[in-house]
Amino acid sequence: MPEFLGYAAQSIVGCVRQHNEDALLCAPELGLWAVADGMGGHQRGEVASAVAVGALRDAVAAGLPLQEAVQAAHHAVVAEASGSGMGTTLVAVKFAGAAFDLAWAGDSRAYRVDADSITRLSHDHSLVQALVDAGELSPQEARRHPRRNVVTQCLGQTHQDLEVGCVEGTLAPGELLLLCSDGLTGELEDDLIQARCASAETLEELVAQLLGLACDAGGRDNITCIVIGRALPETIVAANRSKSFLSRLLKSRRS
Repeated sequence: MPEFLGYAAQSIVGCVRQHNEDALLCAPELGLWAVADGMGGHQRGEVASAVAVGALRDAVAAGLPLQEAVQAAHHAVVAEASGSGMGTTLVAVKFAGAAFDLAWAGDSRAYRVDADSITRLSHDHSLVQALVDAGELSPQEARRHPRRNVVTQCLGQTHQDLEVGCVEGTLAPGELLLLCSDGLTGELEDDLIQARCASAETLEELVAQLLGLACDAGGRDNITCIVIGRALPETIVAANRSKSFLSRLLKSRRS
């Protein structure tokens, strides 16, 4: 992992569920991070998400581009399911220096965050997102819709080919990339996530605070998030230490 990148990650069961069907992947040696949200009930959902992130890591380690690696993970989940109906969402990022490839299927999300703004990079594969896109629901109505958890793409599906969303970008100094399951975004509005990012002291503290806020808001699902930050140049940090966004967040960055 480039020394100017730092990260923190955590996954918790939440306040209602008995089992954690989310899985996370942190492979900084590959420049690879991912969040998966399993579906199909206890054991099946847990297996689906674990198989997905394991197969993704193996595929990237073997040299496959990220989008092809997601397809390989999909085939691994299909093979493991043996018709049981289990599946999983996935959002994954692969860094090469500060440049990144982002890929997703389902409603686990990726955001770019800086001191003043938050931008969603992924676009949910979900029923309510399709209704929002068609002008039939507002974003606020979608948050309360009784079928807001219905996804239209996931790893493990056999009734249609998997369509993987993809975005390329570069993480600028002083920015964060946030990957998360819908256990976080289902409880917290984007502006609250951004405000917490801008005020946290370290990446580890940021993750803990986001998960705590989601639990305080109900914690109705498993909650998983990864934050990856790019440090500001040391000259800028030294000159503006009290005000710079990621000079604080990256004090405890991991190598």
